[in-house]
Amino acid sequence: MVAKGRVDALLHGGWAAPQKGAGLYSSAAPPRGATSHDGAADDRHHAAGLPAERLARAERQRRRWATQVVVIDELAQRACTERGLEPPAEVSPDRVLAVAETDVADLGSIVAAALAHSPAARLLLAELEGEQAVAEAAVRDYYDRNRDRFLTAEALRRGVDPFGRVSSEDFVPYERAREGVARELRQAAGRRAFFGWLDQAKAGVVYTAGHEHPGDPTHPDHEHRH
Repeated sequence: MVAKGRVDALLHGGWAAPQKGAGLYSSAAPPRGATSHDGAADDRHHAAGLPAERLARAERQRRRWATQVVVIDELAQRACTERGLEPPAEVSPDRVLAVAETDVADLGSIVAAALAHSPAARLLLAELEGEQAVAEAAVRDYYDRNRDRFLTAEALRRGVDPFGRVSSEDFVPYERAREGVARELRQAAGRRAFFGWLDQAKAGVVYTAGHEHPGDPTHPDHEHRH
C-alpha cells in the first residue's frame, strides 16, 4: 500500500516539469510551474479566464500524474530489495525536480520524472543496463548503417555528404567509435528492460478513486497524448 501522504508530499514540493511530452510511455504531465498547492499558479490561471471546471480537471490530472511517479518509486524500492540492492535514501519531497525535455521525449514524462525523483528507480535502471550484453555484430551494424553520425569534424566543416562520394578518412574509425556505440546500445537495451519490468510490476497495482493513471480511459478526465 502506498500512502496518500506521499503523493501529497510530492505535490507540495512543486515541479519544474516539462510543459509537454512525448515518447514511449505517457505524456500527461502537469503544466509547467504549477502544483495542486500552487496558489500563484492558480491565480494566473484565473487571470487568464480559465473556467473553474477546467482548473479542477487539471488538478485531478496532476494528482493522478504524481501518483504514477510515487508508485514507480515504491515498486523500484521493492525490486531493489528483492535483488539484494540497498535502496537509496529518498529524495526530500520539498526538492523541486527538473526533468529534461530529451528524457521526456525518450522515456515519456511520467517515467522521466520518476527517474528524476527516485534513487531506487535510477539504481534499478543502472542494474538492468549493466545486465545487457551487446554483440559485436550489433555494434558494427549500427556503425555501418549510421555513417552520418561518424563524420569527422573536418568532414562536417566541408559539408561532406556521408551517403555520397566520400573517403574512409571522412569518418571516425570504427575502433574509435565502437565504445560509444556499444554504450548507447546497452543504454537502449537497459531502458527496454526497465519498461518490461515496469509493465509487469504495475500489472497488479490497484488505484483508489482519483489516483488512476492520467491516461486511463475509465475516468472522465483521461488524457493520453503521443
